[in-house]
Amino acid sequence: MEYPNSIIRLIENFKRLPGVGEKSAERYAFSINELEKEDVIDFSEALVDVKTKIKKCPLCNNITEDEVCSICKDETRDKSTICVVENIKNVFSFENLSVYNGLYFVLDGLISPIDGIGPEDINIEYLIRRIKEENIKEVILAINPSIEGETTLLYIQKLLENIDVTVTRIAHGIPLGADIEYIDPLTLEMALNDRKEVS
Repeated sequence: MEYPNSIIRLIENFKRLPGVGEKSAERYAFSINELEKEDVIDFSEALVDVKTKIKKCPLCNNITEDEVCSICKDETRDKSTICVVENIKNVFSFENLSVYNGLYFVLDGLISPIDGIGPEDINIEYLIRRIKEENIKEVILAINPSIEGETTLLYIQKLLENIDVTVTRIAHGIPLGADIEYIDPLTLEMALNDRKEVS
């Protein structure tokens, strides 16, 4: 016996999410079916809102519902320091520590020639322009310590050689191959506080 078409469609859509297989998708679909109609409508509206209201901050590439994200428009933040991260979730990882008060720049990826991703695909040109135009004094490279991360870090470092800016990177307390978003808060805080200047 097959599931009704609406359940099959819901299962197939849940399977589009990372890490969701057949069994998990089935469980989610039947959980949705058991919710009150109002809760399902609220859930569906939240999904639509994420796609219609969320946009990229034109200054740092973070997500926002406003013209500029809350970090960039916060006048109390240190405007002379910029922390470069791979993705949006990394911004929230650092913000949850409440130990960094500068600006951010989200690359939205890393250089990976094997995957056909070059510097022009990840906003590096805009990063360099922002550093020059906004008189940034320190650039913190908070990039995952992977082959792609090291390639990206070295590329950015090379572009900044002739610019009057201090370039640091977070300490190697983060294991090679680990994603910043999964690092425990203490390790992440120590790595940020123990950053070193790139020589």
